[in-house]
Amino acid sequence: MNKLFSIGFWSATARFILRNRTLILIVIALITVFFGMQWKHMRFTYSEANLLPDDHEINLEYKNFLDKFGEEGNLIVLGVKDSTLFTPEKFSAWNRLSDDLKKASAVEFTLALSDLQKLEKRTDSAGFKMVPFLNDTVFTTENLKQYKYELFSKLPFYNGLVYSPDKKSVRTAVYLHKDIVNTPVRKAFIDTVLIPRVRAFEAETGINVHTSGMPYIRTLNSQNIIDEIGMFIGAALAVTSIIFFFFFRSFRATLISMVTVIIGVMWAFGILGLLQYEITVLTALIPPLIIVIGIPNCIFLINKYQQEIKQHGNQAKSLQRVITKVGNATLMTNVTTASGFATFILTNSQLLKEFGIVASINIIAIFLLSLLIIPILYSYMAVPKNKHLKHLNKGWINGFVNWMEKMVRGHRIAIYISAILLLCASIIGIFNIKISGSLIEDMPKQAEFYKDIRYFEKEYKGIMPMEILVDTKRPKGVMNLATLKRIDELQEYIEEFPEFSRPLSVAELVKYSKQAYYNGNPEYYQLPNSQERTFLLSYAKNSAKNTNLLSSYVDSTGQYARITTFMSDTETERFDRIEEDLKAKIIKIFPPERYDVSITGKALVFQKGTKYLVNNLIISLSLAILLIALFMAWMFRSMRMILVSLIPNLLPLIITAGLMGFIGVPIKPSTILVFSIAFGISVDDTIHFLAKYRQELIANNWKIKKSVYAALRETGVSMFYTSIVLFFGFSVFTISSFGGTVALGALVSATLLFAMLANLLLLPSLLLSLERSIANKETLKKPALKIIPDDEDEETEVDDEINPN
Repeated sequence: MNKLFSIGFWSATARFILRNRTLILIVIALITVFFGMQWKHMRFTYSEANLLPDDHEINLEYKNFLDKFGEEGNLIVLGVKDSTLFTPEKFSAWNRLSDDLKKASAVEFTLALSDLQKLEKRTDSAGFKMVPFLNDTVFTTENLKQYKYELFSKLPFYNGLVYSPDKKSVRTAVYLHKDIVNTPVRKAFIDTVLIPRVRAFEAETGINVHTSGMPYIRTLNSQNIIDEIGMFIGAALAVTSIIFFFFFRSFRATLISMVTVIIGVMWAFGILGLLQYEITVLTALIPPLIIVIGIPNCIFLINKYQQEIKQHGNQAKSLQRVITKVGNATLMTNVTTASGFATFILTNSQLLKEFGIVASINIIAIFLLSLLIIPILYSYMAVPKNKHLKHLNKGWINGFVNWMEKMVRGHRIAIYISAILLLCASIIGIFNIKISGSLIEDMPKQAEFYKDIRYFEKEYKGIMPMEILVDTKRPKGVMNLATLKRIDELQEYIEEFPEFSRPLSVAELVKYSKQAYYNGNPEYYQLPNSQERTFLLSYAKNSAKNTNLLSSYVDSTGQYARITTFMSDTETERFDRIEEDLKAKIIKIFPPERYDVSITGKALVFQKGTKYLVNNLIISLSLAILLIALFMAWMFRSMRMILVSLIPNLLPLIITAGLMGFIGVPIKPSTILVFSIAFGISVDDTIHFLAKYRQELIANNWKIKKSVYAALRETGVSMFYTSIVLFFGFSVFTISSFGGTVALGALVSATLLFAMLANLLLLPSLLLSLERSIANKETLKKPALKIIPDDEDEETEVDDEINPN
């Protein structure tokens, strides 16, 4: 019954496609136009990808912080390290630069040398007044020398904020309006105001300016992603078309395949626009992925068409058999590939969900396009000539197939020993894998903004914000001296970590107030004692009202305080130890019955997000294995066949994981995709081989050896072709400037190469060694779905529907 249904369905499908050729092409054209119109809805991400679900504890704490103090990542910094800066002309140019930036509507305020204010004690009331640091309008060598001395020696408040701890570099802080940080306005300001103005300053003075800060990094990083989409698509098309032509030696076949995958790419962009998903570092990979995955569909279909033409020369019969015989097998392999991507939908990460949805939809779409376009276009063309079919008899291909058969026949023990040795070595490598939660590890190492990140890490200890939120549980509790001392004690502890910059909090303002009260003597830059508490805190409170910078470190109720530090790029294991130490110290300093203290900020959120994704990797990969195992159980109706089929597909994943451990590639958001993608694709070869193997068993009256060798010779060429295309196709990603994308491309390519060898050598060997227990009529039952129709399953011809001339 199933057999009749399968034959009837695909025969009806073939008749429908070939009898409605023109209509189908028109429908494809209209759908393509529709998707093209959706391109205008595509959006590029203006915020960091949050890898955690919205209801995760870390996200809730971060949202609570944002509710109290607003967006934290609104700081852009400009740094210079040049001894000639404190000369009249260059110093004036540096001040003009900050003044020009301050005038931009996107900028809330700047903190530059020209903006610096000093606290001075008022004589007419209890409080301080803010006076400009720079009193002169005309700068000379003498007064600049005095300003430089005063800045570095008498204003410890600005240490780490305006000048570096070693007092050799200075910087300007540009604070953007918080409501535009995650909008296109941010990009417009950086592209049209910041970068041109900085370049003009560099040209005028000859001083190199280092620019950084999360808004700046995100903008340039996003632009790199956008630039690489076109590069990937072009490279994927070039590589796959060259390999395709090398195999088929036919411009016509190559052109048809390229047209098919280009339409698939247009649909991919259209689906992204239709769903209004942002283009992230993951979704940017989908268009070239569609090319790489779509080409094997074209290979199977065109190869079968040419084999049929060579066999009997009837074009109509050939086209119909292409659809009925290859269509079903190609559908199954595309469904398993899509399943590998679709498992990401079941995770709680929005980033992975969107990637899984769009990728799985487009894989099914490229299958439909291949099944429709290739037979229809060939139906309008002349029958291929003998020169187009020469590749079917390539000597080197036959040599490769003979080598495989020789290995399986006489060297199965060597194959098993090699597999076991690789497995053992890989397990050792797996124990060396590290997890990376670095925000900048995957960024282009040659990009100027990456070098600038390293500059600020060296001079100022980093640019990635980490926040500590202190809830005093009572209004105006922050300005209590006991609370300020606790905050200061925690800051001193944070400063002991080389990974953190000097923390900022309201305690620094109070210290500065005491210094100002004692006529600016830097020795008094400290918190007041109990005798000074009453009058100094009242001074500090009055001063805070007029201090634009530090008023943001206490909320409007005075109940919540914020301690801000910046973190250098830190390994995940080291970060975990720091976090553990910090939490222990916080509990010791802030009694939980009196204070609620939480660690948050973008650096922490990203670190936790990476760990969360690793857990999701295990879940999604397990789901992919389970889903595909159930799928194969349904197809082959044999539990033993499931085990045999999974071994050659799991081994390459283990080898790749071991390889990552040995060469030092960490588990991170970019590399966690490798396993599910590779498994979903590599299992395709297994399905093709086992489907053909079962067909041969029936045809050869359950003669196992003869069936294995026949299946190997029949499917080996197509498996080799598609694996080579996939290998070089995924290798395209290694030209990326993003380290994670390079690792993804290289690791998937390596995994698929291992998978090809496992399916061509290990799988047939297992079938031969276990032949008595898995290959008989009882254990290998009739499949639920007929993947490859038998040769005797004849189709109804449609010669009258096709006029090849």
